[in-house]
Amino acid sequence: MPPSACVEQAVAAERAGLSTLWFAENPFTRGVWPAMAACAVATQRLRIGIGVFNPYNRHPTLMAMEMAAFDELSAGRAVLGIGAGIGTKVRKMQLATDRPIAAVRDAMTIARRLLRGEDVSYTGKVFSVDGVRQFPLRRTDMPILMAAMGEQALRLCAEVADGLMISNMCPPAYTRRAVGIMREAAARAGRPAAPREVVQYVPCAVRDDGDEARRLAKDTVAAMLTAYWSQGTASPATRAAIADENGLDPGEFAHVMGRLGRGEPPATVLDDRLLAEYAIAGTVDECLERCRVYAEAGVTELGIWPVGHRAIDDLARLGAALR
Repeated sequence: MPPSACVEQAVAAERAGLSTLWFAENPFTRGVWPAMAACAVATQRLRIGIGVFNPYNRHPTLMAMEMAAFDELSAGRAVLGIGAGIGTKVRKMQLATDRPIAAVRDAMTIARRLLRGEDVSYTGKVFSVDGVRQFPLRRTDMPILMAAMGEQALRLCAEVADGLMISNMCPPAYTRRAVGIMREAAARAGRPAAPREVVQYVPCAVRDDGDEARRLAKDTVAAMLTAYWSQGTASPATRAAIADENGLDPGEFAHVMGRLGRGEPPATVLDDRLLAEYAIAGTVDECLERCRVYAEAGVTELGIWPVGHRAIDDLARLGAALR
């Protein structure tokens, strides 16, 4: 959305008492920096996080430079998220994406050390640096989260990150399994208390009329399922989470996707049970109950993004209920 709309939602989120403003950046969409900077100036308390930068079109040294400067602007409220990005889009830049785990490990290592104020020389499998150092930092403990879906990525997150970021369209059953894998790997790596955060993106619709909210959410979920699944924009691990953890057998899910692909109305294709695997929608009380399901699965912070044209009202409703 345009920066002006982001500022409007940021101010509303802060007024509602919410904790963090998350931005997603993907190739060939709006760059996030204008909106993030504007939101930092317009707010005082909200953490402001990027979820996520990928190291292919933004080298780890550039990530660290930009985030350190943004941390000054936001008075220590910046949160960095790093992930491999959407491979199909990155490859359109003629960049190799055949070693995503190594690329993210290198990016996490380089950015972490630079944001600690260290002199960094590092030889990685994808990214390397030789004798670099940041300008004087506002702080040396900026949280760095990692987007991860597959088991190998989850184990890496357990070893190197302060938190896990989970994509849209991942049912709570996937989240519970992913958090278990991460925590087991963290214990093996000698990090029993880390990663501390689990942030999950979820589309959300809050209305006084729960049925109206679910109709809105079904339109959004149908569009996202089609993009992620039928159009092939999601990684294999994300596609597996979407299809394998939703309570349907493969044939039933294929039937659902076939109907959506033929243009059938989402309200007739997606029942309320299936919708609840991918979105939070309903009255305030119904939404809060669904939030508790994610909390029980291990989520510490939900990155909800309001659907429809009444985002400010949605944020106000949730904020009032949480006070």
